[in-house]
Amino acid sequence: MVIVAVALVLCAVLGVFVLFSRDRKSGPAKTLHSNANNNKASKIYSKAEVFFHNKRTDCWIIIKNKVYDVTSYVEEHPGGDAILAHAGDDSTEGFYGPQHATRVFDMIDDFYVGDLEQ
Repeated sequence: MVIVAVALVLCAVLGVFVLFSRDRKSGPAKTLHSNANNNKASKIYSKAEVFFHNKRTDCWIIIKNKVYDVTSYVEEHPGGDAILAHAGDDSTEGFYGPQHATRVFDMIDDFYVGDLEQ
């Protein structure tokens, strides 16, 4: 009976050790992934760089000094080609216009590529 109890305790300790060592192995990977997102966020673009992305097939916009690549959204835009009116330029005023539902404010983060140079 004592041998069974000792074996159970050893198995429990070994199980805990294995679980913690897995967390340690996946921990840095999570941190690296997070750092990759931070590097993306730290990219700085000049207005001239953004200006060259002014086509339906390559469409970037500026909203409140942040740069967004909305190329993949151009065809889905409910307002049609209105999104192209300020392609490669500042779209802040149009973005915050009354035509947009509040969900657009949550969606825009998916298209973020960097900040506008000050």
